[in-house]
Amino acid sequence: MTAKEKYASVLALGERMGVQSGNVEEGADGVLRVWGTVSTNFEKDQIWDAIKAVGGESPSDIAADIQVENTTYYAKHTVVSGESLSKIAKHYYGDLMQYKHIFEANRDQLSDPDEIKVGQVLTIPNL
Repeated sequence: MTAKEKYASVLALGERMGVQSGNVEEGADGVLRVWGTVSTNFEKDQIWDAIKAVGGESPSDIAADIQVENTTYYAKHTVVSGESLSKIAKHYYGDLMQYKHIFEANRDQLSDPDEIKVGQVLTIPNL
């Protein structure tokens, strides 16, 4: 199995994300070299998580250079029915108590952390 075949799920994720200026090369040494630009730090983290899921914590058969277009926030999130700031925090940070950071970053449109509306686009700040 080639490294490109091994990391096919990572490459597919990059395509779904619409990675810009991306490229993939497999060297004679068997190392897959990938690079490109994603929109947010969250997307970059998703790609790295996918790489680690396939190749382990420190894979030696892939070299990735993932740039981020906008580093001023972690992600943008559109609220859907049934969500709360704590559920959103759990999704992005793995810790529901981080909801306070999301609330503070969106004080321009939120006055109460328990009152978010479907369709609101929230800024998920970098921690």
